[in-house]
Amino acid sequence: MKSVIFTGAAVALVTPFRADGTVNYDELGRLIDFQIENGTDALVIAGTTGESSTLTEQEHVDVIRYAVEHTAHRVPVIAGTGSNDTSFAVELSKEAQNLGADGLLLVTPYYNKTSQRGLYVHYSRIAESVNLPIILYNVPSRTGMTIEVETAANLAMYDNIVAMKDAVGNITYTANLIERCGDLLTVYSGNDDQIVPMMSLGAKGVISVLSNVLPRETHDMTQAALDGDFKKAAELQLRYLKLIHALFIETNPIPVKEAMNMIGYSVGECRLPLYHMAENTRAQLKSALANAGILK
Repeated sequence: MKSVIFTGAAVALVTPFRADGTVNYDELGRLIDFQIENGTDALVIAGTTGESSTLTEQEHVDVIRYAVEHTAHRVPVIAGTGSNDTSFAVELSKEAQNLGADGLLLVTPYYNKTSQRGLYVHYSRIAESVNLPIILYNVPSRTGMTIEVETAANLAMYDNIVAMKDAVGNITYTANLIERCGDLLTVYSGNDDQIVPMMSLGAKGVISVLSNVLPRETHDMTQAALDGDFKKAAELQLRYLKLIHALFIETNPIPVKEAMNMIGYSVGECRLPLYHMAENTRAQLKSALANAGILK
C-alpha cells in the first residue's frame, strides 16, 4: 500500500486579501492557526478555493512559502499547483517541492481540456518531475474534464500519484474508482455533502470547504467514519447539510469568504471576475450560519 498524506479532513483554505487586493499574510497565519488548533488534519493552500487562478505566479509561490513556514510541520501542507499549461504546472510543482510542501493537489486542465491520453501524459510529466506525493483533482463541473476510472488506474502506477480528490458528484463513479484502484489510490471526497456516503465506500476523508468555518466538526465527522461509527458521522453530515448547501449557493469561494468575514475573520472579497454576493443569497448564508450555531 502507498503512503497516505493524511486521513480525515483537510481544509481547502481561502486566501485572505486586504482592501487593496494584496494577500493578507497576517490573516493567513491566523487562519492556519485556527485550523490546526481545531483539529484539521491537513492544509490545502493555493488551491481553487484559494483563488489560485487569480494569484500571480509570485503570489502563488509566496503563499505556499508562507504556509509551509507558518505551519512548521504541525500538519501536512498540500500545495495547489495544477494548471492547464503542463510546463507551468511542472515548474510550479518543482517550486512547491523546493519550498517544503508535503504534497501537491493537481486540478485537471481546464478550458483547453484534452483527451484521456493527453491527460495521462500531462500528469505523467508532472509526476516524473517531482518526488512529492500527488493528489489528482477531478472536478468536471469546474473544468469540463473528467479523469476516467481507467485513466486514474493507469496513473496510479506512478509511485508518487497516491490519491484523488473526487468531486465528480456521482457515487457510482466513486465506487468504481475505489473498486478498480484499491490501495493504489486513496480517495478523498471533494464534495462536502457527500463525505459520509463516500467514506462508507472506502474514501479516507475530505478536502473541504466546510472546514474553513467548522474545522472541528468536519474533522469529527471524518474521524467517526474512520472509526466505523457511521451513525455519528451521518448525524454530523445531516446536521450541517443546509450550511454546506449555503456555502455553495453562489460560485465557490464567494460564499465561504463571506462566511469567514461574518464570523470574525478578515479575508476580504474574492478577486474579479468573482464578485460579492447578492443580498438575497447573503441573507440565506447568514441564516444558515446562525442555524448551525456559528453566528448569533
